[in-house]
Amino acid sequence: MDWDKLRIFHAVADAGSLTRASDTLLLSQSAASRQIRALERSLNATLFHRHARGLILTEQGELLFDATTAMKKRLDNASARIRDSEEEVFGELRVTTTIGFGSLWLAPRLTKLYEHYPDLNVDLMLEERVLDLPMREADAAIRMKEPSQADLIRKRLMSVRMRLYASPGYLDRRGPPGGMEDLAGHRLICQNANSFQVGAGATLVRELMSHKIASLLTVNNYFGVLQAVINHLGIGVLPDYIVEDTPDLVRVLPDVESSEVPVFLAYPEELRHSKRIAAFRDFVQDEIIAYRKRMKELGAH
Repeated sequence: MDWDKLRIFHAVADAGSLTRASDTLLLSQSAASRQIRALERSLNATLFHRHARGLILTEQGELLFDATTAMKKRLDNASARIRDSEEEVFGELRVTTTIGFGSLWLAPRLTKLYEHYPDLNVDLMLEERVLDLPMREADAAIRMKEPSQADLIRKRLMSVRMRLYASPGYLDRRGPPGGMEDLAGHRLICQNANSFQVGAGATLVRELMSHKIASLLTVNNYFGVLQAVINHLGIGVLPDYIVEDTPDLVRVLPDVESSEVPVFLAYPEELRHSKRIAAFRDFVQDEIIAYRKRMKELGAH
C-alpha cells in the first residue's frame, strides 16, 4: 500500500473536506482527489460518501482511518526524534530521465552527489515514458521539454541540440562529408524517426533521410548511437552534451543541427521542502554551471 496515498487519505478524512486538506498538504484538490481515487481502486473499496456538505467516511474508511491515525502518531514521534538530531540528507531519491541523458550526462556525474551525501540512495529510472510525478511514480524528473503536468515545480536547466559527430578513425578512413549531398558515401547512425524521442531529433533525422544515404544503422537510444560512433561505424546524430565527455569526437557538417531542446528539472509541489530534493536540485544546478563553463572554454579553442 502506497504510504503517500495513505497520508493524503488521512488528511482528507481528518479535515472532512478536500479543500481544507489540500491547503494543509500544500497540494491541489485535483491531485489529492486523484490519490484518493487511486487508493480506493487499489483497495477495491469506497472510502468516502461524497455529498454537497463534504466527505463522510464509509465503514471501510473508518477502519483505514483508525489505522492511519495510529501510524501518524508513530511517524510524528519518529519525526520529532529526527529533527532533534543533526539534520542530514539520507534515504531513497527516485529520479527519472531519458536513457540518453541519464546514461551519457547524469550517471557519470553522480560521483559528486554521493561524495557530499553518502547516505543518499538514488534510484535512477531511465526510460522515454514520462512518469507521473504528482502520482509519485518518481520524486524528480529531468525532461527534454517543459512538463505539462500540474502541481509541479519546474526549472529550466539548459538547452540541447542534436548534431552530427564521427570518430577520427572513421573520418581518416572515409573522409569528412563536405555537404549534405556527400552523405551518400557514408553510414548514418541515428534513432528511427518514428521512435520515441524529442521532436527536434526526429525532425533532423527526417531531414537527413530525405537525402540519399549509403548505409543506415538505427538504434533506439543515444547511448547505443554513441557506442556505434566511437567504434568507427559511421556518422551519428547525437546530443551536443556528449562532446564534453567524449572530446575526441569530431563534429561533422557544423551547419547541420536540430532546433533547440529545453531541459527541465521538475518535482512535485509537495516535495518543495524535501532535503533530498534540495540536495539533488543544487547538485544538478552546480553541474550545469560547470558544464556551461567547460563548453564555453571548448568553444573558445
